[in-house]
Amino acid sequence: MKKATLETIRKTLVEEKLYDETDELIKELDKEINKGAEEKAARDAVYESVHELVVDNLSSTPITCADLWNEISAEASEDMTRNKLQYALNNLWQDEIEKIPGKPNTYRRK
Repeated sequence: MKKATLETIRKTLVEEKLYDETDELIKELDKEINKGAEEKAARDAVYESVHELVVDNLSSTPITCADLWNEISAEASEDMTRNKLQYALNNLWQDEIEKIPGKPNTYRRK
């Protein structure tokens, strides 16, 4: 079942006073709704920990992900990998980083 559906069911049950916040059914719904939240928070923290490092090491000169990783890997947290860096460059910081398509792609600061 989708998270939005579970949230709607939970909201309806509580608003209609069929169950309250302490009932086991509501606790089970909360557990299912929030499943994976801790893992997501941990992943987000890894990306946040290297954000400034990545942006500070980019300039107007394009650089490949591999070259950027070579520059920052010693300072990056041990949970960060080159693949995670590439994901972040392509998906997370698009407002600060410009992707230049090619073989391989290169990146520069906007």
